[in-house]
Amino acid sequence: MARFTMTLALLVAAAISSASAFGGVAQPSSASKSDGSISRRESLAKTAAAFVGVVGGISMNPLVALAEPTDETPRIVTRMGGLLEKYQDGARGWIILAPSGWNKFEGEVGAYDVKWQDLVDPRENIKVSSTPVKSTTTSINVLGDVKELGVNLAAKRNAKLINAEERLTDGILFYTFDFAINDGTHQILQLCVNKGKVWSLDANTTEKRWSRREEMYKNVVGSFLPKLV
Repeated sequence: MARFTMTLALLVAAAISSASAFGGVAQPSSASKSDGSISRRESLAKTAAAFVGVVGGISMNPLVALAEPTDETPRIVTRMGGLLEKYQDGARGWIILAPSGWNKFEGEVGAYDVKWQDLVDPRENIKVSSTPVKSTTTSINVLGDVKELGVNLAAKRNAKLINAEERLTDGILFYTFDFAINDGTHQILQLCVNKGKVWSLDANTTEKRWSRREEMYKNVVGSFLPKLV
């Protein structure tokens, strides 16, 4: 589950490329280590291929766009009495309300752009990732219906899909999934496409701690916007 989560933006980008026949996603190198073992990039490429297979089973026609929500949902701006603080990534152009006082880590290549992690329990963390797609890809709906995609993702990840929903905020379509993963992780996963990139935000905790983190995580997810306002 950890590798799948860390590289999700790249895998979704590969799936978008396959589903829409757009191309334009940088492909991992197939070079192997000198000892004959599979390199990290080659392993990632195989994982991406498997993910493409998941969404490939969904009925999609790149020439027929799915209907998107027409009602806008405002971006969440509450700081929950100081539990959340505004973070703005000016270089990459996105904003979020992140947990106050958590450790923040900058970009690990192939894993995330920014990660916040609880000071006590590293299993409680929030990651933002992005991967380029061709500029003609403008919406996450190229991956198909949100609920059907959620069911397929849950099956691939040995998880239970709790909820799958879509919303339109500031003209951007977001897919949000709530998963209970069989390793004891509870995760909210959000996907969207904007500015020629697929954006992934995942908020993770243990199942035992989910009831304590649910409200904060949902506010964090609802505050994310891949543009500056």
